[in-house]
Amino acid sequence: MYRSMLFVPGDSESKIAKSEQVAPDAIILDLEDAVAPANKARARGTVRDYLLATRGRRTRAVYVRINPLATEQALGDLAAVMQGAPDGIVQPKAGSPAEVRKLGYYLDAYETQFGIQPGSTRILPVATESPEAMFALGAYAQVGPRLAALTWGAEDLSAAIGAITNKGGHGEWSAPYMLARSLCLFAASAARVGAIDTLYADFRDSAGLAASAGRARRDGFAGKIAIHPAQVEVINQAFTPSADELAHARRVVGAFVDNPGAGTLSLDGSMLDMPHLIQAQKIIALAARS
Repeated sequence: MYRSMLFVPGDSESKIAKSEQVAPDAIILDLEDAVAPANKARARGTVRDYLLATRGRRTRAVYVRINPLATEQALGDLAAVMQGAPDGIVQPKAGSPAEVRKLGYYLDAYETQFGIQPGSTRILPVATESPEAMFALGAYAQVGPRLAALTWGAEDLSAAIGAITNKGGHGEWSAPYMLARSLCLFAASAARVGAIDTLYADFRDSAGLAASAGRARRDGFAGKIAIHPAQVEVINQAFTPSADELAHARRVVGAFVDNPGAGTLSLDGSMLDMPHLIQAQKIIALAARS
């Protein structure tokens, strides 16, 4: 799973090149909102050329955000980029898991056409961008092994429901969008995949980003979207366990290893049970991937 996923406009060769200077776990080459309609065709070519040039020698995962499957651009996007074997497709405005499975059928065909290992192209749906999508989140467990993770977004959702703003008085998400965030997190867990927190818009506010990423990790998110290279290191640090966390997690696991069969035990005056062991194991696994 990815700590940081950096969005890069697909029509900007310079920004794609600049993304090589930072260390996100994955980049998302964007053919949707970051590209003006007049530049869509050029963006496809730029993304295709980058994918072909890096195929077989990438040091980080490369995803492509296509246009929504309901639009006429989506199949053209796939036809252009799949020959470069992206690691995954970001599916915007996914109305339901059924739409994600439909994308999977298209990927089956393109993988066969371009000699890509069957089933290897993962899908990351943006799962909360329409009102109807909110009522389908519990069914993502039915999508299957192509599902890489789930992420959420607030801008399209707030426009769809006619909201004046999606933030409260202190800059926090207002109640409808906290609900969308929470449901995305639970849906990802139910589907046995990670949840990726949405972007933090003010890329100059490193302290605010660190606080937002810290809350996301606290709540169970596996990573966060970045929209500027300057955000990547802040996000990576937030989703990397500290030395103290890792040391404590290892002591928790060690305590259960030393007491086989114990359902509960005491460590430093605190009672531990199976949820503590599971959390400690997750922290160790998270540190190993960092």
